Amino acid sequence: MKKSLVVLLVLFTMNSCAELQSVVDSLPQHGGILNNTDIASGLRQALDLGIEKQVTKLTKTDGFYRNELVKILLPKELQKVDKGLRDIGLGSLADEGLKALNRAAEDAVKEATPIFVNAVRDITFADAKNILMGTDDAATKYLTSKTQTSLYDKFHPVINNSFTKVGADKVWTNLINRYNAIPFTSKVNPDLTNYVTAEALKGVYTMIAVEEKEIRNSVGARSTDLLRKVFALQDKK
Repeated sequence: MKKSLVVLLVLFTMNSCAELQSVVDSLPQHGGILNNTDIASGLRQALDLGIEKQVTKLTKTDGFYRNELVKILLPKELQKVDKGLRDIGLGSLADEGLKALNRAAEDAVKEATPIFVNAVRDITFADAKNILMGTDDAATKYLTSKTQTSLYDKFHPVINNSFTKVGADKVWTNLINRYNAIPFTSKVNPDLTNYVTAEALKGVYTMIAVEEKEIRNSVGARSTDLLRKVFALQDKK
């Protein structure tokens, strides 16, 4: 009889503990329970701030050209073009060509900002908590992996239009023709639109990552209640 009573007492205690834990779990913690959906919303806000505060810097004059984090340099196959032109006293033309590539990127990012905003809005974080607890740029890396291919396809025609708009196409036609006219050089005919599209897109992700890192490491950068709640969880890791 005593044995039966002990068993019943244990079962009752276990059941009570389970109920108690259920009650505790339902109580607000640190301003409210944060589930995967809440954390995902916080990560999106961080990425949105990256676009609002950092990517917009790229749209200004010299936004790419004077920013060493994202400045577009010549691809390897065109470095010989740069050297060849400088060797014959056409360094200013080479500089103009490099600046034209960056001007095209600056103009294109200005036109394509809604593309990046939509990409963040539509992204689905399957495991938001693990991303939150990851590296300083974990959310940006996830965004990159999920959107890079589709954004490239959307961004490419914008870059192409910007090449014409800022006159980069004419600059580079003249530059390549000058280089190809140099005796004993191998002729070049690069696809600069593809190259600048990839480099400009890389620059966008780089600047989003800058803001994500700031939010992760500075409480003052968390400008909304949701950001404060979400990234407070990360602070405890």
